[in-house]
Amino acid sequence: MAELSVRGRLALAAAAAASWASQKAGRGKGSMIGGLIALKIDPTVMDQLGQRRRTVLVTGTNGKSTTTRMTTAALSTLGAVATQADGANMDAGIVAALNAHRRAPLAAIEVDELHLPHVTDSLNPSAVVLLNLSRDQLDRVGEINMIERKLRAGLAKHPATVVVANCDDVLVTSIAYDHPNVVWVAAGSGWAMDATSCPRSGEPIVWEGAHWRSTGADFQRPEPDWWLDGDDLVGREGKRFPLRLALPGRANRGNAAQAVAAAVALGADPEQAVAAAGTVREIAGRYRTVQVGEHDARLLLAKNPAGWQEALSMIEPTSAGLVIAVNGQVPDGEDLSWLWDVRFEHFEGVQVVAAGERATDLAVRLTYAGVEHTLVPDPVRAIASCPAGHVEVLANYTAFRDLNRDLEERAS
Repeated sequence: MAELSVRGRLALAAAAAASWASQKAGRGKGSMIGGLIALKIDPTVMDQLGQRRRTVLVTGTNGKSTTTRMTTAALSTLGAVATQADGANMDAGIVAALNAHRRAPLAAIEVDELHLPHVTDSLNPSAVVLLNLSRDQLDRVGEINMIERKLRAGLAKHPATVVVANCDDVLVTSIAYDHPNVVWVAAGSGWAMDATSCPRSGEPIVWEGAHWRSTGADFQRPEPDWWLDGDDLVGREGKRFPLRLALPGRANRGNAAQAVAAAVALGADPEQAVAAAGTVREIAGRYRTVQVGEHDARLLLAKNPAGWQEALSMIEPTSAGLVIAVNGQVPDGEDLSWLWDVRFEHFEGVQVVAAGERATDLAVRLTYAGVEHTLVPDPVRAIASCPAGHVEVLANYTAFRDLNRDLEERAS
């Protein structure tokens, strides 16, 4: 259990009171406001809560919540694990998660990319999982090569930390390439548009099958320690582990591979870790199927071009309908120009409905893609407008959040 200073104990007591008041006022669980108040009173409270734990930090543009949940499951084979239940991946949410599980000897913590350097300094993790890096919310995150350089510099200060890095992602590989303690995982990369040039030299990256190399620097795809082969996850010495997941999509197989690699780095048995990762079925409402009138709707979340492309590949081609809901609020990134980077051109035979606050922007993009569609801004009504049967619903962050809230209100 972490040793807390007098100020730290005072900060967490105030946090508990604020969380209670928030719940009583009907403003949610109160974990975020509690974390914010705790940090205001004692800025070192995260450092204190991280003491005497073996922690895995998970970051990347896409797949953080899923991989964190899988890492939590895999680490649970070793003992109790502190983690976020709601994906709150900035300082306040991290403090709340660590405080809620103060006695857990292990932690699996999702971290926003921009926050990784200082969270790593605070928690001194046993391992950091680097999933992928691509453009996301340019109005908040900024230029992607700048993020790569910041993460590389941040990890350089922690040579003892094991870095579990996706060697199929050029930018992630650059972050980890000079680190002395790396486990390389061939987790796949379905999006290469943000790494056409070498982040170290600016010269082109050349792909030769699965292998890639820079034409301007001594920089190329490392040999993986873990890789996927058909239905198996293959580890060191070629040992194979059948990977049976409850979640769909090739990206989730890569997420599972990195989660298992991280757990094994902390001492988990590989076979048990693989089996545990396969039990994860739902992450904060994602992938769940809900009944909406005559429709069973599967809810998918995507937040940036790479994530949208991967989510679109999961769409069942025999679905009765596809509802695509897009908002443009601050958490989504108010600039929706990235819609033009997503390939919407392959939905022949599926009834497509544009929805969300920015449904008109989406409709313009679908028109240029040659996708026949209707325009129904309200996502619940958009689902109802589809033929009876299975409907896929793909939404960005606030559209997904608001749809879940509306569905819960209708069910209550």
